[in-house]
Amino acid sequence: MGLTIFSDDHFMGEALKEARKAFEADEVPVGAVVVCNERIIARAHNLTERLTDVTAHAEMQAITAAANYLGGKYLVDCTLYVTLEPCLMCAGALNWAQISKVVYGADDEKKGFSAFHKNPFHPKTNVVKGIKATECAALMTDFFRKKRS
Repeated sequence: MGLTIFSDDHFMGEALKEARKAFEADEVPVGAVVVCNERIIARAHNLTERLTDVTAHAEMQAITAAANYLGGKYLVDCTLYVTLEPCLMCAGALNWAQISKVVYGADDEKKGFSAFHKNPFHPKTNVVKGIKATECAALMTDFFRKKRS
């Protein structure tokens, strides 16, 4: 049996599964997974409403779960897949975690990190944007349309 290589597209699909869980729980539908050695080591979605905690973003939950799994605070050799462009708070936490790669789906023109800072990540972090962007953005649009109706 040969080695299976998963793509950014595959893992963003897993992050979308988490975002749908958030949607169903009436949370802003952002989902995230952390991957290390082609394996998902953490899954998370927004929990800000459930925990009444403005810092309980999907990325923050995923960083904590991955660090616990690895037994250390650094996420070197890990990739975060998240359905929405991280905010500046999450980008800062990812910087401190020294994550190797961040892959996000939809842009967040109002609150995403790029509205405030060109590159708040660790100098060695590779950032890829736009993976499954249409699907990620549609989930957000559906959520806020539902909220307004």
